[in-house]
Amino acid sequence: MKILITLFLPLFIYAQTITLQILGSGGPEFSKRASSSYLIWVDGKAKAMVDAGGGAFTRFAEAGAKIEDLEFLALTHLHIDHSADLPAFMKAGFFSKRTKMLPILGTTAKGDFPSIDDFLIRLFGKNGAYAYMNDILTPQSDSFEIKAVNFGQGFNSQNFGDFIVGTVGVNHGSIPAIAYCINIGGKKIVFAGDTSAQSDNLETLAHHADYLIVHHAIPEHSGAYAKRLHITPTRIGEVAAKAGVKHLVLSHRMKRTYDSEAESLKRIRENYKGEIIWAEDLMKLEVK
Repeated sequence: MKILITLFLPLFIYAQTITLQILGSGGPEFSKRASSSYLIWVDGKAKAMVDAGGGAFTRFAEAGAKIEDLEFLALTHLHIDHSADLPAFMKAGFFSKRTKMLPILGTTAKGDFPSIDDFLIRLFGKNGAYAYMNDILTPQSDSFEIKAVNFGQGFNSQNFGDFIVGTVGVNHGSIPAIAYCINIGGKKIVFAGDTSAQSDNLETLAHHADYLIVHHAIPEHSGAYAKRLHITPTRIGEVAAKAGVKHLVLSHRMKRTYDSEAESLKRIRENYKGEIIWAEDLMKLEVK
């Protein structure tokens, strides 16, 4: 109970401007959209990053962001279209001025998916795919150290600089996945990640959020397998309405959904009456 109370208390820290930026609004297909990735800017600096799918590396540079400014980098789960660019960020960081440790947030292991701790070891450990960079896992790194922060599937919260980060496990088939609630300057931004939202965990996490970023990856009349992985438009509307979110952002836009976006809006509007925004790469949204 204490964790939930802490999670929903606003953090009253002065911030001149807080901005949500979409780096990648697409999915795992070949398209002009980068895969899932998002930034939160505070006073003109990119301070938090969620997901690092293919193309995020390039969009990060196009946005004018600096790795030196990040307080943490969070991964909702370890599908390729949410995590593939992480090694590129770490390599580029060698050529930056960053020296401060960078927390990499993630969740526990299940099935074919490692925990965030093991994921970093498999990438950069002495026997990893990029073993030549194994010093990045140590304080003696030639650039900066990265350190895994492993959140379980229950409700959790932890401070990172001026941020309070809350997490909870969400349904994404058999894949271990978490949603993030990021509190900064009295504002609340929630990233659902990939989820079917079969439980009420996302609704609880997103309670009275200023922005809820949900992935519109399937049309309403998808097959049973797709619905075990991803949220339907009707369910998006139910979650947003029950949570009482102020703004709803629809991202992770896939080709199979392009022709059904008008229908999806109708389905969402059956329950949710707030502002709905279709995500575009490099779009910026001021959080007022």
